[in-house]
Amino acid sequence: MTLDPQAKFFLDQLAAAKTPPVNELSVKDNRVNAQKFKFLGGMPEQVSRVENTTVTVDGEEINIRIYTPEGEGPFPVFIYFHGGGWVIGDLEVVDPPLRAVTNRAQAIVVSVDYRLAPEHRFPIATEDCYAATKWVAENITRYNGDPSRIAVGGDSAGGNLAAVVTLMAKERGGPSISYQVLIYPATDFANDTSSHRENGEGYFLTKGAIDWFGAQYITESEKKLPYASPLLAKDLTGLPPALVITAQYDPLRDEGEAYANRLKESGIQVEVTRYRGMIHGFFWMAGIIDQGKHAIDQIGSALKKALSS
Repeated sequence: MTLDPQAKFFLDQLAAAKTPPVNELSVKDNRVNAQKFKFLGGMPEQVSRVENTTVTVDGEEINIRIYTPEGEGPFPVFIYFHGGGWVIGDLEVVDPPLRAVTNRAQAIVVSVDYRLAPEHRFPIATEDCYAATKWVAENITRYNGDPSRIAVGGDSAGGNLAAVVTLMAKERGGPSISYQVLIYPATDFANDTSSHRENGEGYFLTKGAIDWFGAQYITESEKKLPYASPLLAKDLTGLPPALVITAQYDPLRDEGEAYANRLKESGIQVEVTRYRGMIHGFFWMAGIIDQGKHAIDQIGSALKKALSS
């Protein structure tokens, strides 16, 4: 399939704006530019309640946002880690899609504002996300959540962190995670797949940006560690069932699908969907790209099914 017309329109608008590429801007400027992405999510839906609180990790506080749907509860829980190359992104950029997921899944959604590189390099983001997951398991009953029905998920770098948190939970004896949602996840820092070569220019996420994000986040010697590149983990048995979403014109497509295949080979139940004609980032572009809405609906349905009591 050719590039989706709505995705092409977005790319054409981006080119017309002549914004310098990620790898030619400072960390500060990239973070400012990332704030504009929130407006691509469409009108934020109403949910029953939104609460902000903090989790303490190694003496520092990280912010989390808790979305609660209408209904009686206790609700299943979906813990979400935003994308942005471990360098940019925050709770606001993923606010519109997460409100929609809250309503579709009829679940509490906990959005985690983990610490960013280069100020906080690997493995700080992974430890923040694991600590937040533990905190949810221990405290979510206070918010009418059910700690026996927890899923984790994320997009891009957040998908990497979600996959890593399942490995950490398995190896550290908990908490129990029932399901994982990996949206075009980064799973291997090798960056040597066909999709990296075919889609590394002209489709929003570029090779230059990927290399720049990696340089901010991690050293070369750390890239092959399983908590950095979960595709390289030796043993994936015992991990939770997964929904893996990829995009046809995304450099990360093949490594996401390779991780899904590794999970399948390890006996894990996996649903894999490649969104045809799509580019990286479409999940939080539901205000301008219809397939973003379809992905939100798919995620909501998958969570509702996986976490049904």
